[in-house]
Amino acid sequence: MSASESTFALPVGPLPRESRVDAIRAALTAAFAPSELDVVDDSHRHIGHAGAAQGHGHFSVRIVSAAFAGMTPVARHRAVYAALGDLMRTDIHALSIRASAPEPTVD
Repeated sequence: MSASESTFALPVGPLPRESRVDAIRAALTAAFAPSELDVVDDSHRHIGHAGAAQGHGHFSVRIVSAAFAGMTPVARHRAVYAALGDLMRTDIHALSIRASAPEPTVD
């Protein structure tokens, strides 16, 4: 399923800080069915930055999904941004993305 076909409905408006990691995880899981997914809230490291002053968070995402096979790194990032939808506007100030397809297994 592509990010544009995701059936996960994000809430409208900013989320409580403690709900943001779960919302990011849910959106990415719905869009990409990842085999690996790590979402880290790095906001505490950015206190005083413009986005932090507005209440938006800083996050790091590491995601491995077959959906990324054949995609360029830029296309993978665009797909992640699309899957996160309004969260990028309402809750996320900065996002570090490491997105990849699974490594082929060798027997």
